Amino acid sequence: MDIKAKIEEIINKVKSDKDFAANFTKDPVKAVESVVGVDLPDDKINAIITGVKAKVSLDKADGLLGNIKKLF
Repeated sequence: MDIKAKIEEIINKVKSDKDFAANFTKDPVKAVESVVGVDLPDDKINAIITGVKAKVSLDKADGLLGNIKKLF
């Protein structure tokens, strides 16, 4: 399984599907398993969750900085 590809797939789903984003926030393990389709060991699931959270947070920060730059 390509973990990076799954992280990108989940990131896209978090950004495009509000219900999935809410589920990911509430129970990230179940949300990730619903996309992956298999029950993975905790270390694999946690690696995916960490990757998704980091990327989503980075994208939000970039968006905020872009908005601030527009003010100047």
